[in-house]
Order: sequence, then structure tokens, then C-alpha cells
Amino acid sequence: MLKHVTTKTQMDTPIQSARRVITDEAEALTKLAQSIDGSFAEAVDRIQTCQGRVIVTGMGKSGHIANKIAATLASTGTPAHFVHPAEASHGDLGMIGKTDVVLALSNSGEAPELSNLLAYTRRFNIPLIAITSRIDGTLATQSDICLLIPQLGEACGYGVVPTISTTMTLAMGDALAITLMQLRGFTPEHFRDFHPGGKLGAKLSKVGDLMHSGSALPMVSLDTPMSEALLEISQKGFGVVAVTDADGHLAGIITDGDLRRHMDGLLDQTAETVMTAAPQTITPDSLADAAVSIMNDRKITCLFVTENGTATAPMGLLHIHDCLRAGVA
Repeated sequence: MLKHVTTKTQMDTPIQSARRVITDEAEALTKLAQSIDGSFAEAVDRIQTCQGRVIVTGMGKSGHIANKIAATLASTGTPAHFVHPAEASHGDLGMIGKTDVVLALSNSGEAPELSNLLAYTRRFNIPLIAITSRIDGTLATQSDICLLIPQLGEACGYGVVPTISTTMTLAMGDALAITLMQLRGFTPEHFRDFHPGGKLGAKLSKVGDLMHSGSALPMVSLDTPMSEALLEISQKGFGVVAVTDADGHLAGIITDGDLRRHMDGLLDQTAETVMTAAPQTITPDSLADAAVSIMNDRKITCLFVTENGTATAPMGLLHIHDCLRAGVA
């Protein structure tokens, strides 16, 4: 039992109450971290070697936490979904296959709605992992692996409002998901495949998804007169032009800054004499967020895209405005 949990709440101010609740939950998470043992490694191994999916279940507040854990697992490379234990008794047991693993949540371990689902896993030898606070509860004794959370009361002070227990349960689920993600070598690029929408999806967009290519690319050759280079810059509208060599490789770029530096006799020069050689480039598989970081650091507004990020043929052009429109920057 945490020392703050037994404090009477009636005399607390709103700020005192908020700080006490958060402090209690933070202390509980520290104790949970200290309690992690070999059972956690067993659970990770069982899930990692599972040929099916992780079926996450729980009733009431545990059900809400189970839903979130299932979503986190699924979005980080571990196929998973939530099955409501009450609905399971009315046909949804058919969602659970013999190659699956069941992750069942119950603080007391005695939720009656879980009974049929537990019996189903025992009947068909489906691995059962429990997250509970009672080692002698029905859920723990029926499980193959038990992830025990410390019994520390609840933040309400009376032990009746699921708060500390649900926070620890959620943290245990997060620990499972992230550990499995790391073992699977799951990267931000993989995460984007499951999360293409919203701000996070935008940040995980790739350069190749946003770049301009084909006839939209502003390009001239080394010997192009600056009068023609200026026309190309104006027509394409990016304020920059790529300068390519005889092999079509990127030799340099001409920006507004280059034009200002060569203002005297500009029209008598060629693209080669005005350009900035060896410009910064990026690959199409790079994250757009990384491109924005480069542009901010170098105080530039666009990047030419090449196959390997070096002076090969330009494949595209990414402008900072493209990133802003996509919600990346």
C-alpha cells in the first residue's frame, strides 16, 4: 500500500488532490518496474513465437485497458485484437484460434465474465498470459504465465476506483509491446505502414511520397546560358534549378542566393559558373521529417532527391511548402 493512498481526500484542494494522485501512480510505476522478473521474459518469448495473434481481453476498466494494449501491439508489429469476455460467451470465442495467445487482464483475477474464455483456452491448450495483482486468484492459477502487478491500493484512498491498478496494467502492456517491437526490429518506417493518418502519419511520410518529379523538375545543363536558366527557374516556380553534367548527374544547383552573388554580368555567364557545386541531397526513402530537419539546419527551402543521396541523376525535388501542406513541419 502506498503511503499517500490512505490519506483522506476530503480536505484536499483540487491541486493537492491532482498532485497526490499523480504521485501515487508514479510511485506505483516505480514499484512495478522493480517487480519485473523472469515471467516477463517468458511472456515475451511466448508471444514472439506465437504463430497466430495476441487476443487481449478484460472486463470493465480492465477491458478499456485491454483495448488500448491490443491497439498498441497491433500498431508495433505484433498482430493483436481485443475480444470482449462477455461477448466471447455468446459466439466470439470463435475469434480465438489454436495458434493464438490470450492475454487476460483482471486486477482481482475473479471477473466472472472471464470464466468461459479461460475454460476455452484450457480446453484447446491455447497459451494464457495473465496480468493480475492476486497470485492466488482464479486468473493467475489458471494461466500459463502470470505477470503480477503489486497490490498498492487505488488513488481514491478507498481501494474501489481502478486507478493505480489500471495504470500499472497499462504500463505492463506497453512494456510488452515495446519489448516485442525492439526484438522484431520494428522501425518508424514499419510503423508508418500501420499509421498513415494524422500528425504522426505525416511525420512518418517519406520524401518519395511528397516530392515533385518528372517534367516538374527544374533542370538545366552545365553549359546552359543563364538567360535560359532564369527562364527555367521562373517557369517551374521553386526558386531553384538543378544543374546536370553530361551524364545527367547532379553537378550543382542555382538558387536566389547564387543569382544575387553573380548579379554583375549574370546574363553573360553559364549555369556552371553561377551554380553552387555538391549541393545537399536526400534519398526518396528518407523520412520527410528528416528532410525538414536538414532544411532547417542549413536554412534552405528545398532539397533535390537522388537515388543514394549523392550526385547521381535527380529523381525529384522536395520543397518545404510540400512538407507544411502534408503536416510534417
